[in-house]
Amino acid sequence: MVTGFLLIDKPPGATSHDAVAAVRRLVGQKKVGHAGTLDPMATGLLVLGLGRATRLLRFVADAPKTYVARALFGVATDTLDADGAVLERSPMPVSEDEVAAAAARFVGHIHQVPPMVSALKVGGRRLYELARDGVTVEREARPVTIHELEIVDFAPCDYPEVTFRVRCSSGTYVRTLADDLAASLGGRAHLTELRRMAIGSLVVDDAVDLEELARLVEAGRAPVLEPAAALADLPAATVGEDAAVAVCHGVVFPAAAFGAVEGSFRVLDGDGRLLAVYAVEGRRARPEVVLG
Repeated sequence: MVTGFLLIDKPPGATSHDAVAAVRRLVGQKKVGHAGTLDPMATGLLVLGLGRATRLLRFVADAPKTYVARALFGVATDTLDADGAVLERSPMPVSEDEVAAAAARFVGHIHQVPPMVSALKVGGRRLYELARDGVTVEREARPVTIHELEIVDFAPCDYPEVTFRVRCSSGTYVRTLADDLAASLGGRAHLTELRRMAIGSLVVDDAVDLEELARLVEAGRAPVLEPAAALADLPAATVGEDAAVAVCHGVVFPAAAFGAVEGSFRVLDGDGRLLAVYAVEGRRARPEVVLG
């Protein structure tokens, strides 16, 4: 069984589950998962874990994500993206400076109401399932963080197209951000394009599409990323042979044994191989995931 990560550039129209199913067929193993769903309309970086690396996906999914999105101002849809039905249309002849000034006010800690087309569960059912049945329920606003929000292109007219780049915390809904940005200027908006450029330090420029992956697998050159490299955003502590044996058995250590680390961190052997992810809790370091 292959253990590691694949960086996939997801095409439009495919679900994240479609990509996982395709990779399962290509690599010939069932244990494949992904870190962070992309909607069918969206493209870009999808990080897949293979084999035992699926247990590490949560550390990737928790990293900040970077997107480039295009929104059409003045037009609202029931899904907040181009796949939905138009609910309302009203001209929004705003200027680029007005949009940029409004965007600056969204940088930092904000609250978002999840869209009805999200995968969150209410009463045991996912919101998008309820939406398909024509049911709308109350959703509580959730805290998210917008680290950066930059307007990168602006097409002025009564219904301006606004392209923006956002770096945000896990759990942020970019479609909601676009609509909230428009709402702050007195209107509505929906996404027409969305591309994920990065998850933490993992970037779409290093990803392959499914066709290229198929060719590489056939040639015996599958671009599998080692777990230690995929989790490079976590701090690291390298241990000697005796400590490595203890780590592989999930032994709890004094936190000081790993130096000045905080929170979750990688434990590597002398060859740079990932043995486990530990977390500092008070004066102890406990295992979160042990690969061995």
